[in-house]
Parts: sequence; structure tokens; C-alpha cells
Amino acid sequence: MRCPFCRLDNDRVIDSRASEDGFAIRRRRECLNCKRRYTTYERLEEMAIKVVKKNGEREPFSREKMRQGLARACWKRPISDEQIDGVIAQVETEVYANFDSEVESEHLGGLVIRYLGELDQVAFVRFASVYREFKDVRDFVEELQPMLLSKRPSET
Repeated sequence: MRCPFCRLDNDRVIDSRASEDGFAIRRRRECLNCKRRYTTYERLEEMAIKVVKKNGEREPFSREKMRQGLARACWKRPISDEQIDGVIAQVETEVYANFDSEVESEHLGGLVIRYLGELDQVAFVRFASVYREFKDVRDFVEELQPMLLSKRPSET
């Protein structure tokens, strides 16, 4: 593994542990040249699943693209990187368990919304507003209505 700082291929593994519900190994490494530390992840190479976009285009499933969308939705919220990784792992597990080669972007977004809604309601609304392409404030109200109705009187 090349060091991301000095680019030399001379490191040692300091710590290894299972991550993402056992589907990845997180390794803490130290470069023996510059002494800086960094983290790598080892994952099982999965069959490439394509995401079918709304316009019919197909593109490879990208956990990094999902991470970027979640990071924007969770900006300035009390949500850790580990919690975002957890949402990604849950979505990824469900996609690989239920689809062989293609998944509709609507289904993928629905999974993200479901798991994000359990994590943080503000991040949920932020993500939903982009994913569902809210046009005006009525769209926000319609999305929030079920949450507001499910809130018990003792919580207000």
C-alpha cells in the first residue's frame, strides 16, 4: 500500500478490525518512511451492479457518490462518519442481496431515505428535497406530514 502522504510503499499495519457489519476490514497503517498514519479498507469485490437513472442511463453503483449525497444532507448535523458509513452499508447490503445486475435509482434513493429517516429527520428532509425534486414549500409539508402525525402529544 502506498502512503498517501509521501507515496512510498513501505508501511506497517497497526490495527485491523471488522467494519461495516463484517463486510469490510478497516486497517490502521503507519508509513515507515514519514511516520504518518492513515486508514485503508479492504472489501469483498462484488459483482458490478448498475444503477438505472430516471432518464434510462446506466452507471456503475458508487458508494462514494452515495457518501457525497449523504454528507451534503448531514452537513452540520450531529451525525458521525461512522453513522454515514452504517447507512451506506445497510443500503449496499440490501442492494446486493436483492438485485443481480441492475437497480432503479428510485429504489436506491428510497432505501437511503428509509435508513436516513431513522437516523436524523433534518438530514432526511434535506436528502428527500433533492432526491424527490421538491418544487415548492408544499412538497416539504407533504413530506413532513407523516412525521408530524406520528409524533405523540407527550413529545411536543
